[in-house]
Amino acid sequence: MPLNDLPEGCIANALSFTTPQDVGRLSAVSPIFMSAAVSDVVWERFLPRDLESILSTSPDGSRLLASAASKKELYFSLCENPVLVDNGRKSFSLEKKSGKKCCRLSARDLLITWGDAPRYWTWYSDPASRFPEVAELISVCWLEIRAKINTSMLSPTTLHTAYLVLKFSRDTYCDGLDDQPVEVAMKLDGEESCTRTVSWNAERRWGQVFRNARWSFAFLSSSSRRSVLTRESDGHYPQERGDGWLEIELGEFFTKEGKDEELEIRVFDGSSHWKRGLIVEGIEIRPKQGN
Repeated sequence: MPLNDLPEGCIANALSFTTPQDVGRLSAVSPIFMSAAVSDVVWERFLPRDLESILSTSPDGSRLLASAASKKELYFSLCENPVLVDNGRKSFSLEKKSGKKCCRLSARDLLITWGDAPRYWTWYSDPASRFPEVAELISVCWLEIRAKINTSMLSPTTLHTAYLVLKFSRDTYCDGLDDQPVEVAMKLDGEESCTRTVSWNAERRWGQVFRNARWSFAFLSSSSRRSVLTRESDGHYPQERGDGWLEIELGEFFTKEGKDEELEIRVFDGSSHWKRGLIVEGIEIRPKQGN
């Protein structure tokens, strides 16, 4: 039977077994697919099964569920506009190409050692943040940040990456946030799944590596500079996100089908000198790129 003779509902059902990215590509090459691609049958399958229970706990989420004119509109709204859930302590969104869940834990949802002591940390509203508050480090020696989340908040059978979302104060001299190793440990149900070291500051590492050869370094191509920096830091240093924040990759973990596990993350800098000027927005967990 020619494709043109198939009922639109049949084509929509077939599209629902692909991916959002595939639907976009097919719609671009055939008007038959374009017509079927707007069907709720397609986009409902791309939405998480527990979406309603997640969004119904949030005023913004409830309004979105009630106001979205179609499942496609709901899908792309969640891709482009993260929704605050859990009393504003987390944000929830979808990865556009796959529909998999993304979750960001706010600074208030983290356990920051001495985080409630005004002598060491201050909390305030930042217009660049999606959350009501961020945490700024005043001065500590022992810098420790912990996070916990149940993997039911994430997509099953998926390799995820966790990132610390941060920036550095422009008003306070950032001291002690150099290239010393910062320990990261991740556990699933108490079993260690990932350990690594990261660095707070890539630029200062450049300065240390090339403090005696700055003139020569200035003549390296940009690709050569990136290559040298990658070798020095192994890539685990702050990277620009494009939204005014930086992120440090903390590690990876895999979520299993039908198994709810508790993920624990610990970021620890126990170096002996005092540190100040770090601003923490939260920890983001999203599907690993390329998977």
